[in-house]
Amino acid sequence: MNDDGRQRFAFAYRPGTIHCRPGAVDDLGAACADRGWERVLVVCGTTVGSTHAVMDPVRTGLGDRLVGVFDGTTPGKYVRTAAAGAAHARSVDADALVAVGGGSSLDVAKAIATLATRDDPEAAADRAIDEASLSVGDDDPLPLAAVPTTLAGADLSVVAGVTFGPDPDRERPRTGGLADDRLMPAALCYDADLFRTTPESVLTASAMNGFDKGIEALYTRNSTPITDGTAARGLRLLRSGLPTLREDPMDADRLDEVLAGIVCVQYGVSTPGAFKLSIVHAFGHGFSQGYDVHQGVVHGVIAPHVLRYLFEEVDGRRDLLAEALGVATDAPDDVVGEGVVDAVASVRDDLGLPSRLRAIDSLSRSDLDEHAERIVADSLLATVPTGLDPTVDDVRAVLEAAW
Repeated sequence: MNDDGRQRFAFAYRPGTIHCRPGAVDDLGAACADRGWERVLVVCGTTVGSTHAVMDPVRTGLGDRLVGVFDGTTPGKYVRTAAAGAAHARSVDADALVAVGGGSSLDVAKAIATLATRDDPEAAADRAIDEASLSVGDDDPLPLAAVPTTLAGADLSVVAGVTFGPDPDRERPRTGGLADDRLMPAALCYDADLFRTTPESVLTASAMNGFDKGIEALYTRNSTPITDGTAARGLRLLRSGLPTLREDPMDADRLDEVLAGIVCVQYGVSTPGAFKLSIVHAFGHGFSQGYDVHQGVVHGVIAPHVLRYLFEEVDGRRDLLAEALGVATDAPDDVVGEGVVDAVASVRDDLGLPSRLRAIDSLSRSDLDEHAERIVADSLLATVPTGLDPTVDDVRAVLEAAW
């Protein structure tokens, strides 16, 4: 959208076919047949790969098109792992991939799809590690489908995060992004039956990450009227449905709301050159390495404090956020802004997530200076609303407030 608020925009987005219902993985075989995929490799982590309640329906859905399972993905998302997956794909002559699990498995699957079509995947991985850069290049990647089992909203996306490996000259691994329109999953299955198998702690943390995608899509400088509509609708659905994630059993209708909401909030968010993630995710990235903590937990802690800082500096489209979150807008700006902050904190509390940074194991207060510098250097700060220019001192103050 133009900085002056006029409704002028460009929006290029081609999502895959979305199947959102209990038993949606039954559609996998038909989805493959429609696209001419005959030899499919499943990509997942070891936990998902050994969970029969997930893998049995996936195997049944794929039928005789399933030629193997690569269950080596990890949260580290290392290029070396992708190279091993690419070698596996070539060894079984796979013509498509089905990524099953959380965002890490989906990201690694996109890297596998990229490397598997290279003449020498291992050599291509070596170059990527040396150069700390990986791109799709001229060759089309292997096509893929996605079967998410977490709620972080990394599915309807043409981007992936990767880690290039430990560097003896650096304290932290080098990380980067992979982005190409050809990495959009051609089919996506949001199957409520599979989400029920995910541990509550993983589901709730990932849900906070996904929820914040909807928040950020509304105030980013790359917002569009299209993503305004989908994000606002998604936030309403999530606010209604998310509390059921801590119920046993989860309510079927409210879980349907959660899955529909996650689809909506991520719609059009992750596109090359027009990312609609912003400052909250930049804060999350600042804690993405070195701590045994889900990024969604970090989001839950810092999102209210980041929003309070945002509203102190700029409008931040607080009225639109308020409408999406059920907050009254017939009040002074500061009251509306605080209502939005409270609504986001309430979602976090309903999910049972921590409210202070000090809850993160091995994080000390003295680490906050380093994190502030890393956050200010994050590329997502390029998408903050016009007029907002976070400094290291600003970010440090937000972290201190969240401590």
